[in-house]
Amino acid sequence: MKLSSGFRKVLIVVFACVLVMPTLQAQDKNNLFLGEQELFKASKNTSTVTVDGKMDEASWKETEVRALDFFYNIEQASDQQNTSFRMMWDDENLYVFFDCKDQYITARETKRDGAPYFDDCAEIFLIPAPDSLNMHFGFELNLYKTANDFIYLNNMNKGENAVIKGYNPDYKTAVSIQGTVNDNSDIDTGWCMEMAIPLSVFKGVGYAPIAEGVQWAFLAVRQNRDDAKGDRRSTSTIFSIYDIEKNVHQPNRFGLVEFVK
Repeated sequence: MKLSSGFRKVLIVVFACVLVMPTLQAQDKNNLFLGEQELFKASKNTSTVTVDGKMDEASWKETEVRALDFFYNIEQASDQQNTSFRMMWDDENLYVFFDCKDQYITARETKRDGAPYFDDCAEIFLIPAPDSLNMHFGFELNLYKTANDFIYLNNMNKGENAVIKGYNPDYKTAVSIQGTVNDNSDIDTGWCMEMAIPLSVFKGVGYAPIAEGVQWAFLAVRQNRDDAKGDRRSTSTIFSIYDIEKNVHQPNRFGLVEFVK
């Protein structure tokens, strides 16, 4: 599904509003400013990528790998499970890969724009500029590939956030599972999530086009839910956030990805 011209105009207006919002909040230790963000490097892909939830392509071995080792809401030992993250790019797509260890694999949500973040879930938030703007694109998927994709607006009005749920772009996803879903009678090994997000879904908002040396702000997140019932979950992120009770949508704590050869 291509974005309509009308929706592109909405994106342009939204991005323009974001640029005039106060992107630098109160000068305190919770905010990261230009030059303070952690840097992650994404290599350019030079081969054909088959989106199948596997890392068979040599290019996945050549790009940076980073652990999501900032943990939140840990109540028991099995809540703290390892995740590795990779990202690549080419002239058409942004590629993302989550490799997650998981003893108890769980998924429930089947409705688009529902709440896959209460399941085992991979999430990536992207700002197509090297700054902590008050707007980011969000892509969240559980193991049924149920997507919650959106444009998130921080501090939209009187300190309240807003979410544009009508943003439903097409992109490729695949999952591979090593274990059983929703069966805690056995011990699982883990799961992988792969995404190929067309760069076209970001156009029309005055963004910084991906090219060698360009930087975007981003955050990679994993939600981990081990219980068959309820909404208890633990969270891990690639960069630290300061108030998990608020939520993970804290662009002033995003790091940077630099696109390299």
